[in-house]
Amino acid sequence: MKVLVLGRGKTGALVAEVAKERGHEVRSLASEENQDGRGLTDELIRQIDVAIDFTTPYAVIPNIIRCADAGIPIVIGTTGWHQHMDRVRELVQERKSALLYASNFSIGMNFFFKVMQTIAPALKQGYRASIVERHHVHKKDKPSGSAVTIQKILESGSGEKVEVASVREGETVGMHLVMFDSAHDTILMTHDAKSRVGFAEGAVRAAEWLKGKTGVFEFPEIVDQL
Repeated sequence: MKVLVLGRGKTGALVAEVAKERGHEVRSLASEENQDGRGLTDELIRQIDVAIDFTTPYAVIPNIIRCADAGIPIVIGTTGWHQHMDRVRELVQERKSALLYASNFSIGMNFFFKVMQTIAPALKQGYRASIVERHHVHKKDKPSGSAVTIQKILESGSGEKVEVASVREGETVGMHLVMFDSAHDTILMTHDAKSRVGFAEGAVRAAEWLKGKTGVFEFPEIVDQL
């Protein structure tokens, strides 16, 4: 495939590297080259099959609009924009384009989400849950998108409130600790990313899956199909 990676940050650079390793032709566009989506010219759009976005909450919406208008499938790894989801979903469906998004493209984390769905009913049995997420000091959103996803899974599966604590320190890649505490015992479950490579590989595999499809998809829905 001809892949356009939007964003040249740490994860975006890894996505480009992984895509090349998987045999794809890759181009990258830094945020400063693409203010308000203006770098996504007609000429560039004609040369790509799919876009992968790891930019910022402020840059991602113009990128989504431009790709949807051009009928280019786009994979979104950027978080912090989901308040616009209804508008984005309507646009993608109107344009008969394709978008796949995730709070976390780690294959392991997406199976961790499935574990959370299984254990959520414990909160109806005398347990209280809390989430602690730790990330590097450069991360812009707080709490992390993955922590919010875990929180929503647990709350929707139990009807109970779940608190999230956020820590920003050093160059921590990403750790999510979920604690279930009762009068009789404590259950601790942790996902700790060793590097960003897992996120990058998941995003590229998602782009491979998305090509040729239409609609809006969330990564946990399709991870079993990769």
